[in-house]
Amino acid sequence: MFIDPYTTPGFRRTIFNAIVAPRPIGWISSMGGDGSVNLAPFSQFNLVSTAPPVVMFACNQPEDREEKDTIANVRQTGEFVVNLVSWNLREAMNITSTPAPRGVDEFVLANIPKAASMKVKPPRVAASPANLECRVIRLMEIEPEFPGETKSTVVFGRVLGLHIDEAYIDAEGRFDTVKAQPTTRLGGALYAALGEVVEIASPFKRRA
Repeated sequence: MFIDPYTTPGFRRTIFNAIVAPRPIGWISSMGGDGSVNLAPFSQFNLVSTAPPVVMFACNQPEDREEKDTIANVRQTGEFVVNLVSWNLREAMNITSTPAPRGVDEFVLANIPKAASMKVKPPRVAASPANLECRVIRLMEIEPEFPGETKSTVVFGRVLGLHIDEAYIDAEGRFDTVKAQPTTRLGGALYAALGEVVEIASPFKRRA
């Protein structure tokens, strides 16, 4: 079957979330210019580059305000932290997705302990296996073109530093993703942990 998302009656754009899956969750902590703290999950998140180290997250304009608090905060301060959502933190992460009024501290709302960052002001999730401190390098606005669409804001951030729980570093000094059990997002309200993991050798010799 072929679906034209612009002309098919009853088309639901959430189908994209089910097809492009699983997706890592960017649990973003940020701070406003007034010192207010925010913590929110974004499933439109990923690594863009390792050299330079760059991550991105994006969200559509919410119905109840001009833009989400996280976007407003990074515009004001230019900083944020990505906190890895391990499987045991999935319920706390879900609580922080609550559309709370501006100024509500989701760390407090979800009873999540904070830890200080080193190079940026926003705090990080203390229980997370890994945290990435980031400086905003670009915000890209994607304007709606067709009925039913909303503006989307994409945030690119350079990683300034990493916090890693040593319990998740293996004998070779690598981060043990399987042990960290990151929570991933599927379509609708579906989430998943890692399933079967296999190693596939590269067909070419990698550079050292």
